[in-house]
Amino acid sequence: MHDIVQKYRFLKRGLPASSARRLVVLTGARQTGKTTLSREKYPDLKYINLDSPENRETLTHLLTANWAASVGCAVLDEAQKAPVVFEKVKYAFDEGGISFTVLTGSSQILLLKKIRESLAGRAFFYELWPMMQSEINFSMDEEGVPEPLAHRLFTTVNLKSVLSHIPAALLDKQDAEYLKAENHILQWGGMPALLSLNDPDRWKWLKDYGYTYLERDLSDLARLNDLSPFRKFQKLTALRSGMLLNYSELARDTGISVDTARRYLEYLRLSYQTFLLQPFYRYLTSSVVKSPKIYWTDIGILRQLSGYKGELTGELYETMVVSELVKWIRTCQLDLEVYFYRTRSGMELDLLIQTETGFVGMEIKSRQTVVHKDVRVMKELASRLGAKWLGGIVVYRGNEIRQIGEPEIWAVPSRRLFQAPSPL
Repeated sequence: MHDIVQKYRFLKRGLPASSARRLVVLTGARQTGKTTLSREKYPDLKYINLDSPENRETLTHLLTANWAASVGCAVLDEAQKAPVVFEKVKYAFDEGGISFTVLTGSSQILLLKKIRESLAGRAFFYELWPMMQSEINFSMDEEGVPEPLAHRLFTTVNLKSVLSHIPAALLDKQDAEYLKAENHILQWGGMPALLSLNDPDRWKWLKDYGYTYLERDLSDLARLNDLSPFRKFQKLTALRSGMLLNYSELARDTGISVDTARRYLEYLRLSYQTFLLQPFYRYLTSSVVKSPKIYWTDIGILRQLSGYKGELTGELYETMVVSELVKWIRTCQLDLEVYFYRTRSGMELDLLIQTETGFVGMEIKSRQTVVHKDVRVMKELASRLGAKWLGGIVVYRGNEIRQIGEPEIWAVPSRRLFQAPSPL
């Protein structure tokens, strides 16, 4: 039996105190740590796990009028397993019998449906994603954990004001810690349970996770009678992470209809397995590609589904960088939009981040060096966007932060981008 290593989760900062008058909905993929976080954040609340048939039976038959006295302010884990609790919580909250309740669940579609029907205007929604690089080096009980460099870069109006005030390179000890966290994400992903396991057990856990997801979350979402086509579809989407989404191609290769392919991908999205990145085309040209790109959320699960245990590839590295960025933005609920840019003639930029004040471009390279052609598209986009252009970043696996071009184009190692900056 392995002890679970508990790490600091940035989402804890955003969750309200139990003294507030609020209904909190905490959702995310299975095994990301929702139960651990909610119990650690709210030790004063009663905890009820609705995975238990006995608990579901008890709360289903509990009179609504008695909810406040019998249950009170509580953490209701896997709330979608007993849909009737949403109405009862709503009644007790509206009547003033309770002032605070946390509802957690892994199946976003069921939670969202119940919120629309029962908790509209009352619920505050939070998502817990697989661990990020910025969380791996800190234990649960640490306070004042600094935000990663990416946060500062995308909430400023000037990249130079941030990047010129941190060391260009790190000393061996700190850099080794950052590199260890990044390599863990690149090899195993961010599921907390994997931290305490050895490599063979990690691979087995990821394989078992796939079966658990199919048997539990997918059962809640879809109630499919035959899981074989969906298993094949999962593998094919994992192999296409970072590529343009083509429903017809996915349907053909899986042996299903296009409508079924759309439905299957929606299941993956709603259960936090994949996300779509939309193309950017405003202000620019009508010749851009308008199909989205598909990304897998967790590298470990992607590797298990594709069966790939080998060395880092460009596709895996790009998936990691995009996923880390999206996880941070969604965790902190930042007012940022993330796009990619590609023209039909082949001009492409991996990421274009729209902030409140303008745009930051990002090119992703899974190598140790940066070359001149890496900034060509950013320079052209900067010219087209004019005053809206805030700067560009080439994310790479090298060691040094340095300015490599104008206007405001920098090279930044990925392990520095997604972890805390060190002052000069």
